[in-house]
Amino acid sequence: MGVNMNLKSWLKRAGWLLLVLVSLALIFNQQIKYYLVGSYRPTITKTAIAQNQQKKVDQKEFDFSQTKDLDFQAVAKARANQQAVNIIGEISIPAIKMTIPIATGVSNTTLALAAGTMRPDQQMGQGNYALAGHNMAHGSKILFSPLYYHAKVGQKVYLTDMKNVYTYRIYERKFILATRVDVVNDTPEKILTLITCDATGANRLMVRAKYEGKVAFDQAPKHVQQALSSKYTNK
Repeated sequence: MGVNMNLKSWLKRAGWLLLVLVSLALIFNQQIKYYLVGSYRPTITKTAIAQNQQKKVDQKEFDFSQTKDLDFQAVAKARANQQAVNIIGEISIPAIKMTIPIATGVSNTTLALAAGTMRPDQQMGQGNYALAGHNMAHGSKILFSPLYYHAKVGQKVYLTDMKNVYTYRIYERKFILATRVDVVNDTPEKILTLITCDATGANRLMVRAKYEGKVAFDQAPKHVQQALSSKYTNK
């Protein structure tokens, strides 16, 4: 009798504890999600990037139509599978304090933790280098959220593969229909195209920048090197 009473009491306490934990998870869902994304700190090195650039990537990794909203489950799954994110560089816009990894493709795992390349043939400093990234909520400082809320014409954008730093300058910022997939097609002009969702999630913000040149990483301005090295281990 005493054993049964103790078991019932324990089960009751365990049930209440589980309820409290679930409630806290629901209440702090956004904060936990932001932490999981913001605390992602891959080691970005010249050697690792060179190895990742040689990896074969399935064409389906570039199917943007399969990209889903970034909810808590997607982020948790991405962190659990973060080794699948194929890091090939970084993008930084110092004026808006945005620096995030660049990875191959636009799978849900990749876009949960990085900006993703939208075509398999892209090269920094050549043609139309197109990247997609998630826009979180207002005030968020992760992924492409700063781009959505703070990017302006005239700001400089830096890409790096840890060998060179490629400089672009923003010349266009406009909202486009989600169906405008043509904007990521390659072009004769050397440009950068950055795509993220608008506030409704139904359409897109497109930010474009013109290529201005490249320098070796260790020859880039100190503030640029610092921006590209502040969040990750770069060697």
